[in-house]
Formats: sequence, structure tokens, C-alpha cells
Amino acid sequence: MLSPERALPAGTRPAAAALLLLLLLLRGAGAQKGDGCGHTVLGPESGTLTSINYPVTYPNSTVCEWEIRVKSGQRVQLKFGDFDIEDSDSCHFNYLRVYNGIGPTRTEIGKYCGLGFQMDNLIESKSNEVTVQFMSGTHISGRGFLASYATTDKSDLITCLENASHFSEPEFNKYCPAGCVISFADISGTVPHGYRDSSSLCMAGVHAGVVSNILGGQINVVISKGIPYYESSLANNVTSKVGQLSASLFTFKTSGCYGTLGMESGVIPDSQITASSSLEWPDQTGQANLWTPERARLKRPGPPWAASITDGYQWLQIDLNKEKRITGIITTGSTIAEYYYYISAYRILYSDDAQKWTAYREPGIDQDKIFQGNTEYYQEVRNNFIPPIIARFVRINPLKWHQKIAMKVELLGCQFSIVRAPKLTMPPPPQSSNDFSLQTDKTTSTPEIKNTTMTPSVTKDVALAAVLVPVLVMVFTTLILILVCAWHWRNRKKKAEGTYDLPYWDRAGWWKGMKQFLPAKSAEHEETPVRYSSSEVSHLRPREVPTMLQTQSAEYAQPLVGGSVGTFPQRSTFKPEEGQEASYADVDPYNSPVQEVYHAYAEPLPVTGPEYATPIIMDMSGHPTAPIGASSISTFKVTGNQAPPIVGTCNKLLARTDSSSSAHALYDTPKGMPVPGSSDELVYQVPQCVSHFTES
Repeated sequence: MLSPERALPAGTRPAAAALLLLLLLLRGAGAQKGDGCGHTVLGPESGTLTSINYPVTYPNSTVCEWEIRVKSGQRVQLKFGDFDIEDSDSCHFNYLRVYNGIGPTRTEIGKYCGLGFQMDNLIESKSNEVTVQFMSGTHISGRGFLASYATTDKSDLITCLENASHFSEPEFNKYCPAGCVISFADISGTVPHGYRDSSSLCMAGVHAGVVSNILGGQINVVISKGIPYYESSLANNVTSKVGQLSASLFTFKTSGCYGTLGMESGVIPDSQITASSSLEWPDQTGQANLWTPERARLKRPGPPWAASITDGYQWLQIDLNKEKRITGIITTGSTIAEYYYYISAYRILYSDDAQKWTAYREPGIDQDKIFQGNTEYYQEVRNNFIPPIIARFVRINPLKWHQKIAMKVELLGCQFSIVRAPKLTMPPPPQSSNDFSLQTDKTTSTPEIKNTTMTPSVTKDVALAAVLVPVLVMVFTTLILILVCAWHWRNRKKKAEGTYDLPYWDRAGWWKGMKQFLPAKSAEHEETPVRYSSSEVSHLRPREVPTMLQTQSAEYAQPLVGGSVGTFPQRSTFKPEEGQEASYADVDPYNSPVQEVYHAYAEPLPVTGPEYATPIIMDMSGHPTAPIGASSISTFKVTGNQAPPIVGTCNKLLARTDSSSSAHALYDTPKGMPVPGSSDELVYQVPQCVSHFTES
């Protein structure tokens, strides 16, 4: 078996050292890179480096050195994603060395070799400069290595080979180094659906526009359930492949400044889209086809914008009407199969006044950035600007195209927040012709800077409206509720005054109503009784009285149910149910079983009338007495000594005694009415068909 890493002390100088110096001399002065260098991106804060031919076997007799510099005052940390260097010669001819510093004064940190060696620990420098040296001699196998570096303040550094399946947390933050767009890593998926869990995290971050391949950056990853199919797309010079079902996927949390700026939606009017030239040509029918700048709206049907001249000086210009934060661009070709036109490479220029233009460049790069365009006429290709562009005017300058210059476009971004300098409360310095600077170090407190797109006056108005609107809504709601309640109470009052009284169980004083169901304690507590005269009712026909009463009936409340009642309740006009026998309780109770019962009813009570119904006065003197054996029925009862009727006959009328000392009657005198004492008293029909004799 091959041994793991063997770190040799700095003082050891094997014969391989002489060979290395000889190779460096043969390759010329300043052979810092050499012929053994693979993929290399050295950024100002992070980067990535690999051996030649990685991940396949590196060649024999190669050498490479990488000189890494970061900002002064910082230190460098080095992390290996893969390490596979053959150690058959005990690190004499195949090894990797790391040094503190650059040049002749550098000191060795360590010397490493081994096949499949797991270097989990970070290697840290003592200064802001590090030299990494790779040497290969004669060997049989070995992939080489892949390493990433960053400043020591990036404690969550990962390499370009890390994917989401290496982490168990549902959400995590990591730092991706620069240079993670590598040909031997794969990703599947796109924005916004997500990326397959087997995809490289940092390469997917570049594809999504979260980090820059030149600068690197922080990523915020969220793990969620996988989907059956992952689409393929081209973005930021990274092509994602089609992926199949996976158990999980990941997405990135961003600032949210990736909305469309109005080309597709029409927010940007046609007058604000101009071009250097436009293609105009007649079709087969002789009708003119105009491929004007306003046709360069993404996802709009029809032809695109096309230039009439095919050279590198053509441009398409978009006026955003005011400064915006522009974070990306999406382009397509002609989108028409008959016209296979598209732009494969272009530059981006921006301006605030459409007079002075600046070409977009990445930080630390002295050349204009060339954006990869389309590879066919219909596919959408996205490119992001990291850092974003702050401008009003944007120009697209095509550099390469297929057949003709033609495209549709959409800009991505958001509103630009202008941060105004805070006002200082310190007194103004003395006037001087040579001193124009403000002494900001004398400020006693840190000013508050608000990130808003509105002016201060608009902000105050919005704050005032946010307070007043809820208060006004509450006030109007309260007034409406008060009006509704008043209207409802008024209607209920009118309804109560215009109708007859409800039964006592429907009133608030339910206990008073319940007393009416209880039997009377004594007749002595009743009011002055009503007395009846038998002489005034002797001429009444028993069956004609109920017939006359039933011809003009009014609507009455339902009778009280259950129990024997001693007195009529106040203002009661209840109508008994048909076919039921009325029963009353008194000190002189009697039973009058009959086969048919007819009831007489009082007139409906007026609103301001007495509390009892008005007695019914009838003159039946002109009617003959019914023959013996006819059934005479009455619902009224009188008191006094009465002769027992003949069993089986019902034709005798009982008269009321004129003595004031007679027993009390069951019917009270209405309140507010005088006690009847004259001969012209009210006449009521007395019960008939008494089957047995009852003494008072």
C-alpha cells in the first residue's frame, strides 16, 4: 500500500530539490506557474487551483508554483477538496509544498504527499502571502489535487467539489471561493425551481447569479424536497444539465433584486428603446417587414430587433427613465425558425446621461467583460452583474453573431436606493480658501441612514397616513354601529306600541307571567265581583248567542295552557282552542260536562282602553225559549242559590241574585269601571246542561 502524507522538515534537502531548481532554470526565469499548473483562478480574497489534468493522472516531470497575495494585515487559509499524489518515493519526487511568503525569504510550512489522503485540517499562513509548489516525477498513478483558499475571516470556507448531500442541515451558510466554474463539475436545475442535491454548491451559485466566479462570495442554501425533473439552462457561462428525480434539492436565498424592469411588461415605452440601425426588407408578398427596436421585448410574439448593418459598432439602447439597480440581463435570438439569427457574445455599456458611456468590467480586471450570448435562436440565456450596475441608460453592443444581429432582451433589477449623506449638527468650521473638507470625526453619534426609495417628505406623509387611516376607519365604524342600533331600537318600540301585548312568558317580567298559571289563594283578595241578573237573560236562546259571537271574530292570542286560573290576567284577550272545555276555579267550583262547547269572545282591546275586555250586551228578549231537550251551552257561570236543573234538560236560565252579600263571582270588574249596581246591569249567559246539583 502507498503511505499517507509524509511531512518533511524544512531543513531536509533531498536530491529532488536540486532537480526542481534545475527544472525551474530550464523553464526560464519567473517560472512561477510552470507546466504543471491546472485550473487556476487567483482572486483578491479567494481562489481555486488544481494540478494539471485534474481529475485524471498528472504527467511526469512537471512543476508549478502559485503565488497568492491577499490584503495586507490578513492571513491565508488553504483547504484541499481532493488530494491524490503518489508517494512511492517517500515525497522525494512527487509532493506538494506550502510556504509562508513569496520569494527567497519564504519559509516552509509543510511538504505533503499520499494517495487518497484526507486533509481535513486547514493550512494557515502567518502573513498575507503564500507560495504553493507542486512537483511531479516518475509515477504510475495519482489524480493530483484541488485546493481553495480564502482569508482567515471566512471561517465557513468550502471547496468547489462540495455538494448539498455533504450537509445534513436544512439551511446553512457557506463561503464559496473564486474559480468554481470547472469543467469536471456538473449541476442540474435552474432558477427558481432549484438544483439537484448532487450539484456542486458553488458552481450552482454562479449559475444562479448569487456569487461571481471571479470574486466568490457567501451563499445561503435551503434544502427541500426533490422534484421529478430538472431543466437545463445556460446562465453566467455555466450550462446546467437535465436531471432526473432526486430525494432533495437546494435553492439560494437572495436579496430579491432580480425582478424584470419593464421590457416584457411594457412599462418601458417604445420611445425609450432605440438602436443604431433597424432591418427593413420586403417579404414575398411585397409587404415591408420592420424589425425595429421596440420589437426587442422578451417573450413578445413576432420578429425581434435586428440591425441593418452587421458590424461590431451596432447597439441597442434602453432608457430606464431614472437610475436603477441592474443585476442581470436575459437575451434570446430571433425566436423564429425561418430566421436563425442570434448574438453569441456582447458587451454592456451604461451611462447616466447617454453621453458618457462606461463598459462593464469585473473587479480587479482591466479588460471589458465579454458576456456569453445565445447558442441558438430561441433559448433564453441569463447573465448577472456582480456587482450590479447603477445607471439609467444601458447599451448592448454585439460582438459575435450568427448570420445577422438580432435579439430580444429583458433587464433584471430593482429600484435604486439613494443614501444621502447625514447632516452634521456641529458648528461650521471657519471659512478658509484652502480647506474644503468636513471634519466628520467630531460627530457625537452615529447618524441613522434609512434605505428607502422615497424622499423624506413622502416618508412623513406615508407615516401620517398610516396613523390616520386606521383611526378614521374605527370612528366611521362606530358611528355606523350607533345608527344601526338606534334604528333597530326605534323599530322595536314602534312595533311594541302598535300590537297587542305578548303572552307573559315573552315579556321581561317572566315571573309575573308565571304567577298567572298558579291557582288563586283566596277569593277575598279579588276585586269587587261582577253580578249578573237572571231576569235580563231569561229571553236568550242558548245556541244563538255563540252563533252571533262567532260571526265577527278578531284575532286573539292563544289561550293559556294548563292549570286552573282564579282571575283573568290583565288586558288578556286570549282565544281558547276550538273543541276544548273552559274550566275555572273558584270557592264554589262546579263541573258542567257538555258534549259541545261554544265560546263567546270580547272585542279586541284598544291601546288606551281598560285592562279587561268589555262585557258583551245582547238583547235576546224577542227570541223564544228553546224546547225542552235542546242542548243549550254557555261558557259563563253565576253565583248564588240556584235550583238544580232537571237531569237531561238544558232549557232553564239561572238568574243572578240582587243581594250584595252573595258569593263572589269568577269574573272581576274591569279596572276603572264602576261596580254595576243598578237594574240595567250586564247580562251574561249562564252554563246549561248541569248534570248534577252543586251548592254554593
